[in-house]
Amino acid sequence: MIASLSPTLTESRLISSMCSVSASLHSICLIHSPAKQRKARSLGLRASSTSLSIETAKDIIDVGLVPISKKVLVPIGYGTEEIEAVVLVDVLRRAGAEVTLASVEQKLEVEASSGTKLLADVLISKCSEQVFDLVALPGGMPGAVRLRDCGVLEKIMKRQAEEKRLYGAISMAPAITLLPWRLLTRKKTTGHPAFFGKLPTFWAVKTNIQVSGELTTSRGPGTSFQFALSLANQLFGETTAKSLEDLLLLRDGFQNPKTEEFNSIDWSLNHTPRVLMPVANGSEEVEVVTIADVLRRAKVDVTVASVERSLRITASQGTKIVTDKLIGEAAESSYDLILLPGGLAGSERLQKSKVLKKLLKEQQEAGRIYGATNSSSTVLYKHGLLKEKRTAVYLSDTDGPANEQMIEGVEVVIDGNVITSLGLATVTNFSLAIVSKLFGHGRARSVSEGLVHEYRGNLKAS
Repeated sequence: MIASLSPTLTESRLISSMCSVSASLHSICLIHSPAKQRKARSLGLRASSTSLSIETAKDIIDVGLVPISKKVLVPIGYGTEEIEAVVLVDVLRRAGAEVTLASVEQKLEVEASSGTKLLADVLISKCSEQVFDLVALPGGMPGAVRLRDCGVLEKIMKRQAEEKRLYGAISMAPAITLLPWRLLTRKKTTGHPAFFGKLPTFWAVKTNIQVSGELTTSRGPGTSFQFALSLANQLFGETTAKSLEDLLLLRDGFQNPKTEEFNSIDWSLNHTPRVLMPVANGSEEVEVVTIADVLRRAKVDVTVASVERSLRITASQGTKIVTDKLIGEAAESSYDLILLPGGLAGSERLQKSKVLKKLLKEQQEAGRIYGATNSSSTVLYKHGLLKEKRTAVYLSDTDGPANEQMIEGVEVVIDGNVITSLGLATVTNFSLAIVSKLFGHGRARSVSEGLVHEYRGNLKAS
């Protein structure tokens, strides 16, 4: 069962099954042979690795790899929905695609709809003469308008459609961006419920994913993983998409409760909740962006702080995020919650931060709330912050009783003032559980509807 895997095993399987490797001429992906997977694991690959030496690439080819070369363009602008953009980039890079994040603004740094600052790889002008296997548009407002008004992007998209290569759009982008460009003609299309009425009446369909020839459309942040997996399927095939679905912890029909709570206490506050999210090079970008986005939609004051020497961090799949503060400056304030995102390399760097360790100790001593996703639960454990606390993840590098703290088959576990999650695709439920504890089910349900995410509001108390 995936829920019982350790963070190390989960993330190493991500590589052993679907490793994205950039050698000098092409990317390569692993074939799913157990024997070959074991040999690949012995090479010491990590989920956060995006490039390897030519020598290592040759070794991997010997254990059963096929050459793949797929180029993907994901354009962003001021007000782009960050979950939609980052999930696209993350999932397609894991699948083996060479993904370019391009800014339609006059600068690389772009502030997304909920305040996350993303650093694009290039300006869109650099992409005007390139050929892409897929161009996928995130939504968000006014991001979809910024994309629509970009002449270079319009030409790229029209050429993509004319030459019958794959293109896609999610959320507001089908109605706001593609429709004025006349790229929805005689195409069944879906989109965000708030903009559904703007789609051509006889061609609009209320489905999470709609594939119509070369065009794929989807509904919103809550369907971003489905959207990205559908595109991965079209680029790389069903086997790749299914492997990613498992590895990202997307499990339809999961029979156990999604969230379980022990030793329930009241989290409600009489002021705007203040949340600190420390991040590092190698943190999981999907987790960083989703937690910040969901909590900010709920009117939580979120500070994303870098434990590096720079405000800019490079996340596990290569997404560059510009944080709000350095951890030293952030430490001058107190917070109602401190939340650690996962990612193996990122977790290791968070653990080494003396400033963060001090903050976490003070948080515990004051009885305030703290939590972690995926491998960062190990950071809490090693700092002595999970004593007698139940968790949603297998605590690596521990022995005996500590591992019995894990609650199998549950995505999110709350134990008093501590919350943990399996991470990756389960992080939306993690974030909504926090909203529910702070404000109640009503606000969590409202945020969930805006995300186009199915809200399971009932906590199972134990």
